[in-house]
Amino acid sequence: MCGRYSLTTPADHLIEVFGVPPVTFDYHPRYNIAPSQDVPVVASDRRGTRLALLRWGLVPAWADDPSIGLRMINARAETLLDKPAFKQAAVSRRCLVPADGFYEWTEEDGGKIPYWIHSLDREPMGLAGIWERWHSGGAESVFSMAIITVDANEGIQHLHHRMPAIVPAPNRKVWLDAETPVADALSLLKPYGGVLEAYPVSTLVNSPANDEPGCIRPVFED
Repeated sequence: MCGRYSLTTPADHLIEVFGVPPVTFDYHPRYNIAPSQDVPVVASDRRGTRLALLRWGLVPAWADDPSIGLRMINARAETLLDKPAFKQAAVSRRCLVPADGFYEWTEEDGGKIPYWIHSLDREPMGLAGIWERWHSGGAESVFSMAIITVDANEGIQHLHHRMPAIVPAPNRKVWLDAETPVADALSLLKPYGGVLEAYPVSTLVNSPANDEPGCIRPVFED
């Protein structure tokens, strides 16, 4: 699964990497992004492709209560089209979640140790996601997303058996395009083929209240 990640990339570089217009919201580095928070997401609609803030935890359009999103932070690639909450979004509302790293916890020495996992060059990755708009009566619309997961690749499967699906840069436009046949889009969801680095970090990251550089600092650093 993916239950915590980071996005510390400067805004101007993030805009360049994903080929989107300048952000229209307050953007700042995040070291410990948690479910239920509003997070930067790359998505396309009739206004084009851009970065916008969406709530992490997908709220289906048919839901009675938006709190259901707390249980919908991840969507398994293998069952996207089988789940009523995810099916239509997988067909026509796909997105990318920029992240420069994500966390997993593993059992070591009788306790859980957090690891920060990132690309070797520490460039931002595009995690595959789906998004939805929820609206009920006089309530304000909620735009939300879920991160899609796949089997972990060989490099990190010792930490966890699942990982977020990472869409390689050449395939990002294909993934985002609602005109892409769903079978072609879903064929992109596979264990990451590149190399990822992982190292243990402080248990600071265990609490979403801690959102600081110390969350990604190696514990073996002097």
